[in-house]
Amino acid sequence: MDMNENTRLMLALGLTIVVLVIWNILFPPAQNQLTQNSTRQKSAKQESVLPSNKGNTWGQKASYAEEESSNFSFSKGEILTIKTPLYTAYVNTQGGILEEYELTRYKATIDSDSPNVKLVDKKVVAKGPLGILWNYNPTWKFAKWEYVGESKKIKNNEKLELTFKTKLDTITIVKTLTFYGNHYKIDEDLSILNTSDHPVTGILGLTLATTPMENEQSRFNKVQIVYYTKDKDLKKESSEKKLKTGIEFKQPINWAGIEDNYFLVSVVPLNGEYAVKGKLEHGIYRVAVESELNIPQNNKTSLKNIYYIGPKKEEYLKSVPNRLSAAINYGWLDILAKPLVKALNFFYKYTGNYGIAIIILTIVIKIILWPLSHKSYKSMEQMKKLQPILQQLKEKYKDDKQKLNEEMMRLYKTYKINPAGGCVPMLLQIPVFIALYEALLGAIELRHSPFIVHLPFTDIIWLADLSAKDPLYITPILMGITMFIQQKMTPSSGDPTQAKLMLIMPVFLTFLFLNFPSGLVVYFITNNVLSIIQQWWLLKNNK
Repeated sequence: MDMNENTRLMLALGLTIVVLVIWNILFPPAQNQLTQNSTRQKSAKQESVLPSNKGNTWGQKASYAEEESSNFSFSKGEILTIKTPLYTAYVNTQGGILEEYELTRYKATIDSDSPNVKLVDKKVVAKGPLGILWNYNPTWKFAKWEYVGESKKIKNNEKLELTFKTKLDTITIVKTLTFYGNHYKIDEDLSILNTSDHPVTGILGLTLATTPMENEQSRFNKVQIVYYTKDKDLKKESSEKKLKTGIEFKQPINWAGIEDNYFLVSVVPLNGEYAVKGKLEHGIYRVAVESELNIPQNNKTSLKNIYYIGPKKEEYLKSVPNRLSAAINYGWLDILAKPLVKALNFFYKYTGNYGIAIIILTIVIKIILWPLSHKSYKSMEQMKKLQPILQQLKEKYKDDKQKLNEEMMRLYKTYKINPAGGCVPMLLQIPVFIALYEALLGAIELRHSPFIVHLPFTDIIWLADLSAKDPLYITPILMGITMFIQQKMTPSSGDPTQAKLMLIMPVFLTFLFLNFPSGLVVYFITNNVLSIIQQWWLLKNNK
């Protein structure tokens, strides 16, 4: 097999592109297989204490999810305002649902007058975020709720409790929400009392709802419904077609929610077994976790839950039970990507600039992978020296392929050269490159983080947000130029067709990278420059 250095380089580069770029961008990741529109079977006879939608699911018009066909209208209550150093929450006393929830430390855009990020806004209030369903019916719509509590601004080390109560025939529900000044979690204590002289069976549901969390949606940052099963399996669904139909997972889950790359709206049941449903409806993403309760006569059931509504930052997620921290996931190379993010944060502590931190991290990775790169370049140089002899063999045995391969193998053995020696080390580096790609793409640390805010010597905004594309397209062009230089420095096989293909590759990638987050492009430019320096140094020493 004739595998010269350009062929090996093209193979390695091609595989990198296929896996790193095409796999992640042109072809969306395969979605988890989810059971859609299935009907929950009741194992015990229920006492109907509310209007019943028994047997209906989100995929059917009679379901509570189809508000247009519902007989209920939203009953407005008073609005309580909870201000903390981290967020401001507006709670409707009619059911204790969220009217709005905005983050204090995260802005919608990089503009100085940008509004705060709203993870819950008034568009979704009728869907009842943090609301309670009983037998599939929204209690915030038809039940009358009482409450104890008031609007308050709480400090970092303080907390605030709000209690809501409603009576549904023989069922009394008491719901207490606890807000913290130093955390994005909201604790919920539920007490469901059966005052009748016989057992009551009912379906309890806890609801979430939100619109897309970013003003500008991107193929790099999709809104998804996500849940974590009892089997420690993280499942996600971003397909709008599937979500508009409705999805359902009937096995017990640890938590469920709605997320994008940077933010998470979730519910974590701490006791009981809950299934999950999800749907996209009129631009609103909805999740409900459901559990069947059997309440003895003259008795009550007590449940605890945690809502987390905030950024996907490990320091907060780790303190929530049921492994909510699993929401930070960088794909199939997560085990490599997470240490890279930690390294990135480590360098940021000393530089105060994530752009510089990316450059330092790239240099460190290049140093660690130096032996592999050195071996690859050395093998390529050895193959270059054999090219005249290989060309003679091709001419001599052009009509006898078997003999040609035998002579080539003998030649490699004589000079102790592995024809794949230049390719294999490159392939071993690809997982590291992909892991860093995923880390830079999903790390909230890069969101709105500046590198070089203004184009030097001008007032023109440039790399003011490493999670957004370069508005001037300077970095993608620089990346293409550095890749072109790298290709020109690579030993040539003399094959004009291969040479043209290799020169087209930088042009192709430049156009592909035009809309990449600039933090990723900075990484690739740095890596290319380091590769050029390394290649120059090796060529100089070989001479």
